[in-house]
Amino acid sequence: MEYRRFYQSGARYFFTVLTANRKPLLIDNIVRLRVAFKMCVTRYPFEIEAMVVLPDHLHTIWRLPEGDADFSKRWMVIKRKFSSALPQEATSPSKINKREKGIWQRRFWEHCIRNEDDWRRHIDYIHYNPVKHGYVDTPQEWEYSSFRQAVDKGWYLPSTVIIDDFDGVGSE
Repeated sequence: MEYRRFYQSGARYFFTVLTANRKPLLIDNIVRLRVAFKMCVTRYPFEIEAMVVLPDHLHTIWRLPEGDADFSKRWMVIKRKFSSALPQEATSPSKINKREKGIWQRRFWEHCIRNEDDWRRHIDYIHYNPVKHGYVDTPQEWEYSSFRQAVDKGWYLPSTVIIDDFDGVGSE
């Protein structure tokens, strides 16, 4: 299968990344995930504009620096750092040959943000996701989200209600 990604220097991207077989291990290992992101941002700078972490997947929007379009390298670093001390999951010889531990789904979904409206819809999708999956009643209640930082930036009022109107957003 030939899979092509769209790489654009300095662009904003929305990503969806899943654990293998949707195993719910991200929240239980949230400190490890934060360390992996911090290490990657230090080594390969980028800005995280919004993010939500759920037990088995995460969504995020990144802004890459000018002159740099390599988000794939960043995901490789994050996934490897996160997985490094976790036990090997049952996996295929193909994954073992590629030094994969069976923690993450092999691929990820990316979308290059086209404009301000597209960016806003994806920001809302990210912050509404814990509500969509039934973990909380409002985005404000989910601890593993950038919603509070978005409120601090003035993107939302603290009492904002996000309506589920996300046709075509995300990949779940």
